[in-house]
Amino acid sequence: MRLLDWIVLLGTLGFIVIYGVWKTRGSKDIEGYLKGDNSMKWWTIGLSIMATQASAITFLSTPGQAYEDGMRFVQFYFGLPIAMVIISITVIPIFYRLKVYTAYEYLESRFDLKTRSLAALLFLIQRGLAAGITIYAPAIILSTILGWNLTLTNLFIGVLVIVYTVSGGTKAVSVTQKQQMAVMMGGMLVAGFMVVHYLPESVSFGDAVAVAGKMGKMNVVDFSFDWNDRYNFWSGMTGGLFLALSYFGTDQSQVARYLGGKSVAESRLGLLFNGLLKIPMQFIILFIGVMVFVFYQFNQPPLFFNEATKGKVYATDFAPEMEALEEQHTALFNQKQEAMHGLVAALRTDDETAIAAAQAEVQGITDASKVVRNDVKALIAKATPDAETKDTDYVFISFVMKYLPAGLVGLLIAVIFSAAMSSTASELNALASTTVVDIYRRSIKKDKDNFHYLRASRVFTAAWGGLAIIFATYASLLDNLIQAVNIIGSIFYGTILGIFLVAFYVKYIKGNAVFIAALLAEAVVLYCHFYTDIAFLWFNVIGCAAVVVFGAIIQFFIGQKKEELVA
Repeated sequence: MRLLDWIVLLGTLGFIVIYGVWKTRGSKDIEGYLKGDNSMKWWTIGLSIMATQASAITFLSTPGQAYEDGMRFVQFYFGLPIAMVIISITVIPIFYRLKVYTAYEYLESRFDLKTRSLAALLFLIQRGLAAGITIYAPAIILSTILGWNLTLTNLFIGVLVIVYTVSGGTKAVSVTQKQQMAVMMGGMLVAGFMVVHYLPESVSFGDAVAVAGKMGKMNVVDFSFDWNDRYNFWSGMTGGLFLALSYFGTDQSQVARYLGGKSVAESRLGLLFNGLLKIPMQFIILFIGVMVFVFYQFNQPPLFFNEATKGKVYATDFAPEMEALEEQHTALFNQKQEAMHGLVAALRTDDETAIAAAQAEVQGITDASKVVRNDVKALIAKATPDAETKDTDYVFISFVMKYLPAGLVGLLIAVIFSAAMSSTASELNALASTTVVDIYRRSIKKDKDNFHYLRASRVFTAAWGGLAIIFATYASLLDNLIQAVNIIGSIFYGTILGIFLVAFYVKYIKGNAVFIAALLAEAVVLYCHFYTDIAFLWFNVIGCAAVVVFGAIIQFFIGQKKEELVA
């Protein structure tokens, strides 16, 4: 990076941290630290909710996901607006009436302590793992692209977040996320503009969209049904709905965002604001990835986007084979240029015969290029067995580093750091509040004063931050990073949601039954994950349904046994 990039990057991050510490200094009690004194306006809540969900993985992995798989990932969010309405109507009033610090407090009043503790522990496990990935994801990619030390990059991200989160708690998280969202979306929109600007003069924006459509990248909605297909309309509207209900209704990292609202109305508006804007935001990010794909149809893409990994192969005896594959890649790209311009010309004349012929020619060359890329991945695996052979997470950052001018590179790196900081801060705050309120204060130290629990909240925030950094340091890359986070969430969210749905709506099921049902449901989900090919979004439906069904059956037998004992 150049000097201007460093100035933009460090200036942006420094401002966010200093602003967060200054704006929220002086929290004197646990109410202010964990709920922000219930002072948040709806727009702060809405932006904070969006920033919590929009981790660095969103901005690194999502464009790469679109580059490889098109726009269909947006269907993942189709159930989200419905979930926001349901939570606004049913969940928020209950939480406000009970004046809870965490979502899991309600479960003890409805069931018992063991069910509350189980739900809290499931949350702590999945969110603790996710916090590590949230730090690790940008760190591994930035350290590879920029040549930074991975451990130091993990430390840099983690320590920045710990500083202001420990200092100001929930309020610090929420007020800094407004600035972070401005940086994130501003930076991405600039990047999107630059991608289109760098297209050849002979290729207009309309041409680019038409080319993307003909090459199968504008696949926004797919109504075909397939249990093994991760992204289609049905998995988004059902699995996505259940995941959103669980994430926004029972995950403390999100619940804490709206529990700090000034009123029920402010919290509801914040959630609905997120429901209205989340799909357009994800559409924009995916569309930028599609435009990067179109850009690389007219500008030669790297043979492998993780250049550092490819470079390691050149240091082995397999270097000649890599050079031969590079030559094939270049020859195919040169051959493709004439076909691409032919496709653009055919699209402009709307000549279906010419379009079909050009499309077939482009597709043939594209398929040949995929074969070469697969050969490269096989060669990398042979030459450097420990290397990651999936490079989609590097697509967008590779474009940024190679093509964007000084200053904008720093801004886009700041986008990634800001996203990592915003989601990690929410996670650490939620992990600390759940640990203190649901475990420490409830079952370990029951009779301490308010200041003791405030101090404990700060200690646990720092401790969870340290654990996240350690996990990030020793983690290994998991397929596509945005999918990795969603898979981890889906393994646990369905069970947690099932517990809450029973609590809200199935009044005859009691604590013992739902506790056993939750353990069985989690076992079923783990079985599905490890031993079946069912797409992970369905885990949310399966886990939730299993809790309700098992709970009803177990409660029936418990009731029967009680009747026999009475008789």
